[in-house]
Amino acid sequence: MAENKLIDVNNLKTYFHTEEGTVKAVAGVSFEIYPGETLGVVGESGCGKSVTSLSIMRLIESPPGKIEEGEILFNGKDLTKLSQGQMRKIRGNDISMIFQEPMTSLNPVYTVGDQIMEAILIHKNVNKKQAREEAINMLRKVGIPLPEQRVDEYPHQLSGGMRQRIMIAMALSCDPQLLIADEPTTALDVTIQAQILELMNSLKAQFGMAIMMITHDLGVIAEVSDRVAVMYAGKIVEYTDVKTLYADPKHPYTWGLMHSIPHIEKDLDRLEAIPGNVPNPLDFPDGCKYNTRCPFATDKCRVDEPDIEEVEEGHYSACWHVDKLEAKKSEEKGA
Repeated sequence: MAENKLIDVNNLKTYFHTEEGTVKAVAGVSFEIYPGETLGVVGESGCGKSVTSLSIMRLIESPPGKIEEGEILFNGKDLTKLSQGQMRKIRGNDISMIFQEPMTSLNPVYTVGDQIMEAILIHKNVNKKQAREEAINMLRKVGIPLPEQRVDEYPHQLSGGMRQRIMIAMALSCDPQLLIADEPTTALDVTIQAQILELMNSLKAQFGMAIMMITHDLGVIAEVSDRVAVMYAGKIVEYTDVKTLYADPKHPYTWGLMHSIPHIEKDLDRLEAIPGNVPNPLDFPDGCKYNTRCPFATDKCRVDEPDIEEVEEGHYSACWHVDKLEAKKSEEKGA
């Protein structure tokens, strides 16, 4: 399987040079995505998830942003070395992206049909009539009722769930090999959210594409992901398959995120939460970036930053004290 990587990101570093200082938004991230699988990228806001995805798309605004180091191999081709003209042929065609907020991502002065047709006309050898037929067909595939009518409507005429389906239709209009979904269910109610996730799973099977699912919601990760990368302060701190992550987290941050999920069988006066906030990227703490919030932190954690290492087969963690976490988990099971 190793020789069949669709995306192979190695030591990616994306920084923003501002008047206040250098923001190390992505500080040495490595992961791979295989054809037909879903990689979930999870973490709190400000952990570098969206900047990682925008780096893959080469949509980092420069200045102030810049990919400082690393490589992004797509089918063996390093995207960081391509010109903007070469990237435009890949964007929307081989790699597509669903952005966070469908209302602001859709242009309010164009019909949804025109917006779907734009990518089709750019990347496919078709005329306008054929592009319109393909747009209607895509609306049908993503479950939009009366697609022949909806194709001529404007974003403000559609509900939030429908707008999100339009965004998915736009992203899939050219049969991409990789779909990057940046929090595609944010601001949707739970019923619509479930429908969108079910839709994405069915479309993944239908189109045979890979998905990079970015979210802060561990429920979404459980629903759609094959493997998971947990990000904190610009780095991946845990990386494994989704079942292993939920059954046996090996990083205190992941463990903290799991504990913050409400459980119906637990009688709690209030929800558990990770203390503090993600540190300011202009002023990261020395050592492990999680040491200011971690219940297991020692002096070593405040001085030396751990590398991400394989702690069990296929399970990677960046923590000096996995043993302390294991002891705490055993204590909780015995309680």
